[in-house]
Amino acid sequence: MSLPPLVEPAAELTRDEVNRYSRHLIIPDVGMAGQKRLKNAKVLCVGAGGLGSPALMYLAAAGVGTLGIIDFDVVDESNLQRQIIHRQSTLGLPKAESAAATVREINPLIDIQVHNVALDRDNVMEIFSQYDLIVDGTDNFATRYMVNDAAVLLGKPYVWGSIYRFDGQASVFWAEHGPCYRCLYPEPPPPGMVPSCAEGGVLGVLCASIGSIQVNEAIKLIAGIGEPLVGRLMIYDALEMTYRQVKVRKDPECPLCGKNPTITELMEDYEAFCGAVSEEASEAAQDSTITVVELKEMQDNGENIFLVDVREPNEYEIASIPGATLIPKGEFLNGNALSLLPQDKKIVLHCKSGVRSAEALAVVKGAGFADAVHVGGGILAWIRQIDPSQPTY
Repeated sequence: MSLPPLVEPAAELTRDEVNRYSRHLIIPDVGMAGQKRLKNAKVLCVGAGGLGSPALMYLAAAGVGTLGIIDFDVVDESNLQRQIIHRQSTLGLPKAESAAATVREINPLIDIQVHNVALDRDNVMEIFSQYDLIVDGTDNFATRYMVNDAAVLLGKPYVWGSIYRFDGQASVFWAEHGPCYRCLYPEPPPPGMVPSCAEGGVLGVLCASIGSIQVNEAIKLIAGIGEPLVGRLMIYDALEMTYRQVKVRKDPECPLCGKNPTITELMEDYEAFCGAVSEEASEAAQDSTITVVELKEMQDNGENIFLVDVREPNEYEIASIPGATLIPKGEFLNGNALSLLPQDKKIVLHCKSGVRSAEALAVVKGAGFADAVHVGGGILAWIRQIDPSQPTY
């Protein structure tokens, strides 16, 4: 459905702006009025990572007058495969500052607002209230639900995107004109059910595909042109090179944007709502978590342990802890791994950071291996503290 323009046009374009945006100005659907609306728009990009990188660069190039960047992370070498807004020279710098520097090089005529903080319950409403439109480039469910709730409570539209391996999704959520994120996903997936990009990987160029779609939708909303993805979920398969759409209807019983909302303010704890790990895994890990230093001492002392790496084979090829046997987490969840575990050794599990090993630990303890433990921090902690010669990912 067509929607009215999100903002009023700016008073004028300068000569430099006319020169810069001339290819927009000669498009009848954009023209002078549309470009003035872009100049007058204030857009916040949540995250300067995979999706945020192309989104920020194209929003800046398009002439969005005020562009906000919020990110609390720092640039890491593993980011450079897909987060094209960052450079080798900015490794170790705050992502928000690195992104701002690149954006200023792309377009010095716009205003950049840097929020080098973690978006949380205490600041999200105040920060969002400064902008007309939110572009969501987050990569975890807790922040996605918080972004959605804040946007709905403030009456603001936001453009959402998601990527994983070769698959991407995008939509526009605007409760005033259609569904919100909770209408599509009333409940978060069970903990451990959906791996993150850090666990499962993502094709770098997929970020550009979905990020550019997000910017396209942002421009349409700001200028009031075309048919925005309100009430539609776009699904992209890069391997098959297919796009398909799924209609998303507004849920009249939605607790946030429905007829009788029960969520009238931000939730107290979005992490708890989404559950980083399952209750079973949390209980299993309690008093059964060791450090990488303790693991190294076990190995050096020749203790009778059976070390299991529950990551995937391609992760094992990147880096591994000496002496570990690879048995992916899925083999524990389907029960096949239990027959491979010796009864006369102490079972020690590890993964990349400790989440998957905690899930496997719950299965192992449930099968009667009462003294089993897992390694907090996983192989990343091992590399940081024990063997920095190995690569991280």
